[in-house]
Amino acid sequence: MIGEREIGLMKKNSYLLNASRGTVVVIPALRKALESGHLAGACVDVYPEEPQENINNWMNELQKMPNTILTPHIGGSTEEAQLAIGAEVVDKLIRLINTGSTITAVNFPRCDMVDDGKVTTHRVLNIHKNVPGVLKNINSILCEYNVLAQQLQTTEHVGYLIVDVDHEASQDVLQKIKALPTSIKTRVLF
Repeated sequence: MIGEREIGLMKKNSYLLNASRGTVVVIPALRKALESGHLAGACVDVYPEEPQENINNWMNELQKMPNTILTPHIGGSTEEAQLAIGAEVVDKLIRLINTGSTITAVNFPRCDMVDDGKVTTHRVLNIHKNVPGVLKNINSILCEYNVLAQQLQTTEHVGYLIVDVDHEASQDVLQKIKALPTSIKTRVLF
């Protein structure tokens, strides 16, 4: 993405920082701009070919350039980055526990439903096998109750349902959905 042309468009005496992906910057073009003085310096944390292990003979053409800092793919390993990551993980876990939100999940269906704040509702969460007829079976249970909101997302093998029902109905809904042969895990949140 950033080769000789793009580097040439940068202001003279600029600094280039690459902490994204190793193939984003064309290394020979970067070296040429550093040697010519067009760029005042560079910091590179990722490389087109990174070493697979800690070895002393890894070579890169930016090594020994006086105006260049090379780091071993540790840009996210600062104390500040680790604190931010920890806070983000805690926030996501709290959202999952408090609302059932899986919006940032990687290997799970992504659902996020706003809590309307009504004390008269309970949220039922259901993880189930993703097979035909599951939603029909669940909705045949829910049709007997007042449903305020419902959201379903699936992956190839698993479905995840969030449904808000009147609090008086939540235990009945819980037990009936739990009893379905496709249910993996069902619980009432609040």
